[in-house]
Amino acid sequence: MGFLKEGRLREQQRSVCKASVEASGETALCKTGFPEDVYSAVLSKEVHEGQPLLNVNFSNCNGKRKVQYESSEPADFKVDEDGVVYAVRSFPLSSEHARFLIYAQDKETQEKWQVAVKLSLKPILPGETTEESREIEEIVFPRQFTKHSGSLQRQKRDWVIPPINLPENSRGPFPQELVRIRSDRDKNLSLRYSVTGPGADQPPTGIFIINPISGQLSVTKPLDRELIARFHLRAHAVDINGNQVENPIDIVINVIDMNDNRPEFLHQVWNGTVPEGSKPGTYVMTVTAIDADDPNALNGMLRYRILSQAPSTPSPNMFTINNETGDIITVAAGLDREKVQQYTLIIQATDMEGNPTYGLSNTATAVITVTDVNDNPPEFTAMTFYGEVPENRVDVIVANLTVTDKDQPHTPAWNAVYRISGGDPTGRFAIQTDPNSNDGLVTVVKPIDFETNRMFVLTVAAENQVPLAKGIQHPPQSTATVSVTVIDVNENPYFAPNPKVIRQEEGLHAGTMLTAFTAQDPDRYMQQSIRYTKLSDPANWLKIDPVNGQITTIAVLDRESPNVKSNVYNATFLASDNGIPPMSGTGTLQIYLLDINDNAPQVLPQEAETCETPDPNSINITALDYDIDPNAGPFAFDLPLSPVTIKRNWTITRLNGDFAQLNLKIKFLEAGIYEVPIIITDSGNPPKSNISILRVKVCQCDSNGDCTDVDRIVGAGLGTGAIIAILLCIIILLILVLMFVVWMKRRDKERQAKQLLIDPEDDVRDNILKYDEEGGGEEDQDYDLSQLQQPDTVEPDAIKPVGIRRLDERPIHAEPQYPVRSAAPHPGDIGDFINEGLKAADNDPTAPPYDSLLVFDYEGSGSTAGSLSSLNSSSSGGEQDYDYLNDWGPRFKKLADMYGGGDD
Repeated sequence: MGFLKEGRLREQQRSVCKASVEASGETALCKTGFPEDVYSAVLSKEVHEGQPLLNVNFSNCNGKRKVQYESSEPADFKVDEDGVVYAVRSFPLSSEHARFLIYAQDKETQEKWQVAVKLSLKPILPGETTEESREIEEIVFPRQFTKHSGSLQRQKRDWVIPPINLPENSRGPFPQELVRIRSDRDKNLSLRYSVTGPGADQPPTGIFIINPISGQLSVTKPLDRELIARFHLRAHAVDINGNQVENPIDIVINVIDMNDNRPEFLHQVWNGTVPEGSKPGTYVMTVTAIDADDPNALNGMLRYRILSQAPSTPSPNMFTINNETGDIITVAAGLDREKVQQYTLIIQATDMEGNPTYGLSNTATAVITVTDVNDNPPEFTAMTFYGEVPENRVDVIVANLTVTDKDQPHTPAWNAVYRISGGDPTGRFAIQTDPNSNDGLVTVVKPIDFETNRMFVLTVAAENQVPLAKGIQHPPQSTATVSVTVIDVNENPYFAPNPKVIRQEEGLHAGTMLTAFTAQDPDRYMQQSIRYTKLSDPANWLKIDPVNGQITTIAVLDRESPNVKSNVYNATFLASDNGIPPMSGTGTLQIYLLDINDNAPQVLPQEAETCETPDPNSINITALDYDIDPNAGPFAFDLPLSPVTIKRNWTITRLNGDFAQLNLKIKFLEAGIYEVPIIITDSGNPPKSNISILRVKVCQCDSNGDCTDVDRIVGAGLGTGAIIAILLCIIILLILVLMFVVWMKRRDKERQAKQLLIDPEDDVRDNILKYDEEGGGEEDQDYDLSQLQQPDTVEPDAIKPVGIRRLDERPIHAEPQYPVRSAAPHPGDIGDFINEGLKAADNDPTAPPYDSLLVFDYEGSGSTAGSLSSLNSSSSGGEQDYDYLNDWGPRFKKLADMYGGGDD
């Protein structure tokens, strides 16, 4: 039921041809073989015998090769001489046939090439078909009689129906009858006919229809071979109950090609290249056109020809084209890029084998670029070039060499390569090529000394990156000379040798001349003087004469100084000339100091521990001497004669030249710290001795000889850092406790202050009041404030009820007796009343040492005292002098300022 999608196959063939032409159009050189690695074709599920699958294209560059094609599966596929792959037999397409190989072998040289072919399934696209009116044929379902059980029985057998050929683009009328299908059983039964397959009941549906009663098969519209080249239908015959009465038969409809497609070039513009100077017959490029018509018929057979060439120099026919393959080759000599860089050809492709009368044509443009070859060597623009360079300079451009080259710029045939062929035996110069200008840059790669060489004459040559083409008569290279002048410059003085090493004993006194450390000036042709200065002298032991370079000591040389490393002391000096500009050089003087016995030995270690009894412990000691051999060990150890307790209590034993052992001489020595003097003598000549003090801690020991003292345990169990950490923790804990106590006291004060705010019995006579909130006024108080406005009515001997307790008093003490005032007016001064209240407050043991501030939560509805302004506006108050309040102390200074300040 499958069928070949000829239109899709044709499109695949176009893609193959396009890839082939693109490959050949982009390369100037032809490569024999298959231009593609894999060819692909899209087929239906079933492949029929003789069905063309695809066309493999073989590039035959010289056109003389005779190639024979073979298939890796000859039982299923074959290849014609023109490269068309056909199916040998009919079979359903499966994975085992999805891929095979095509071989091409040269019949003469037996050279062999291969390419892979890939077949794949794809859904069939809808298309239109046509069929011209033709004589109606009748197709009868075949039957056969065979002998069975002594009688003849009718048996169905397969029948191969010849294909029906139907031209494409038929004009109708439609529907157009094709064939009549009939079963010989229609005489006895009422049958129904149907047709299935692509084009009938499968996409594209409705192209073929059948009369279910008469079996007349018809086509409903024109067909297009380029879309579908073959239809594979299957006819069925059933009774009125739908039971099959005949085996289905296959009907194949071939669409006959018509010349209805014009050739189409894969590219409208083709680009190719050819080297200049190419000989006739040189391959240039391949142009390819495709025709959607049948390639095996005249409708799809193309022929090529060149219509025009521009420009027409040096010949109007510089190129020709193979009329079958589209290969363009040269036919005339004289290609010169420097004269003509590009040719434009108009190419025509015509089908019907190029028949100008019946064939259809199309054109494309072929642009052929003449590529450059190295047929022109570089030439220097001058015979001699000049340059100069300062001495001792490197990486300096000395001269710029220029050349000309007629070849295409920035190509290997144009790029110049320079080399020095003479005049530089030591290799002090090099030539680099500027990639943009193609100039040669002469540079100095090794320093040049003016005092040795004042001028160089170099011989240079220039040639291209690639050699000249064969047959060119020009010399392959060009030569020139370069004259380089060396310029004298002021050079640095230098010390020789550097560093300079001298050997000297330590202890040398100041003012001793050590050596002369002088520098040399390389500028022999300049009259210059050199002066010397000191750069580095870590211990400040030396000085240098600025004129003659004499080095003298200004301090005692000490080998044991920290500035001496490995017995060597380094000092750096500077030598400067008076040139323009002045130059300088540095030199290092290394003094190797020889040791003398100038350091007495000391005991090591300086502290030790031992037990109260001689056993089981002893103290091992050694000596520390900053001198070196032979002024150090072996050492002699001894105890002094005085005080006498030393030799009575201790004994020292020399173990070897470096170590000794100190032991208790007596049976028991009380625990404590003892200072034991030890006399140590070195081996110098003359020897040096010294009395060193060894601090010995005597302690109680256990059976193992370890100290058991408390301080020993602490020292052993806890280090200094641990003890400090413990002390810090204790201090932090104490600070936290103190902060908690302070916080509790502050909380208690805040609680008392809160009680003061809510106490209704405040005495405000001796206090400055701060009102945070306004209450009910002063009428809610238990005393009379009207007397403040009439001080003359105060009775000094009057008695007032018991005063109100102060809020900041201690509640456990008795309330103080404040002075009371009478309700009757008194001409006396209000100061007497206030003075008595002051005395009572000062003598109050419960009063704090400050003036408390009382806050009234409620003032009442009004005050008998009236406004504060009434105190100032009263006639009696205005005549009163309040300056005496300043004499009562700082407590009444504010009151004196309020009432004694005048009108303010």
